[in-house]
Amino acid sequence: MGKPPAMAPELANSEIAQAQEAAWIEVIRKMEEVYSDLIQYEIELEEKNTALEEAQRFITSVLSSVSDILVVCDSKGRIQQVNLAFLRLTDIAEIDLVGHPLGDFLAEDVGSLNHWLEAGHGGDREVRFVHRGQGVTDPVALTCATLLDHRGLPAGTVLTGRPVGELRRAYEALKQAQAQLVQQEKMASLGRLIAGVAHELNNPISFIVGNVHVLTKYRERLEAYLGTIHQGIDETEREALRKSLRIDTLMTDLPALIAGTQEGAQRVADIVKSLKRLSFSQSGGAEAVNLAEIAENAVHWAIKGRSTLPDPVISLPPVLLTPGHAGQLHQVMVNLMENALDAVNDQGNKAVITVSGHRQDAQVAVEITDSGPGIPPENLDKVFDPFFTTKPVGQGTGLGLWISYGIVRDHGGALVAENAPGGGARFRLTLPAI
Repeated sequence: MGKPPAMAPELANSEIAQAQEAAWIEVIRKMEEVYSDLIQYEIELEEKNTALEEAQRFITSVLSSVSDILVVCDSKGRIQQVNLAFLRLTDIAEIDLVGHPLGDFLAEDVGSLNHWLEAGHGGDREVRFVHRGQGVTDPVALTCATLLDHRGLPAGTVLTGRPVGELRRAYEALKQAQAQLVQQEKMASLGRLIAGVAHELNNPISFIVGNVHVLTKYRERLEAYLGTIHQGIDETEREALRKSLRIDTLMTDLPALIAGTQEGAQRVADIVKSLKRLSFSQSGGAEAVNLAEIAENAVHWAIKGRSTLPDPVISLPPVLLTPGHAGQLHQVMVNLMENALDAVNDQGNKAVITVSGHRQDAQVAVEITDSGPGIPPENLDKVFDPFFTTKPVGQGTGLGLWISYGIVRDHGGALVAENAPGGGARFRLTLPAI
């Protein structure tokens, strides 16, 4: 077999050159792809870095604007980060804080605090920090929480707190606001009863005024009769004057007029005595009070302003003794009765309200049940919350039941709301019995 013909040198060199050129083109193309990818990666990296910086600035801004102090420590108790509130509290520069043990800036026993920090629980603790100019800061209420890393493992502690002075001022302001709200609710309750009170006072006062008017006329006739007698007239003229002035009838009417006036005055005194219960004062200690009598009086006052509704059905024993403050318990019963009346206000003569009471073992109880629509199940747990009300705006403050619940709790009792089996709402008040 013969050999293949030899390739010309010029042709071989041309093919090699073409292959080399193609290889360089491929290399350049790959380099362009890699460069393009690098440019894209760089753009994405810059975008992510910008987003990260914005997030960092946002977090820093939030931490700086928080009024509570914030201190982040590593697992060895060295400060990693603080917020602006802590810098203002201590008047120490951040560069002098970061990296240093927290104990270096505490004005108290570091050992017990380290044990507290290691526990990592959320209990509060009062501490004082070092202040650059004043020596020590005011007491600070601190809360400790465990700092977790990306794996969910403990990596340090996070301390948050606020100067105790601010907390006390906020607490006092809250107490003052609460007292004002309670007083406003009392005045609102008194305002709802004022129509009934005015009607109740009007009857005996009108009776007294009428009797006094008659007594004034009788006085004038007696003065005329006695004045004539003192002038020394004879018996015939005296008898004639006595008949014309109707002295005998006058003397017969006087005892009844005086007794009626005294009765009216006594009724006014009784009403005023009942009104004094609405002062809600808590002066003095608890005393034995008759819850049955308090409940009946509260029903009496509440119903006076609702002339369109039938009288409640009262089934109370004569005596239900409990230790407490009569004025406060009267306020509770008035609030419960007012709510029951509001629930049946649109039922007219078909409305039914039952007030019952009993003693069982070491407790006395009073229940007020109405024939209204009842309490929606989702609201049963909310009826004693402050400011919760289902009444239209302007007709309820949402504080009556909250105040009542607090009064009953302070008396060692319980106030429960539920729906009655036959429909309507039922409020049960239980208190310790004497």
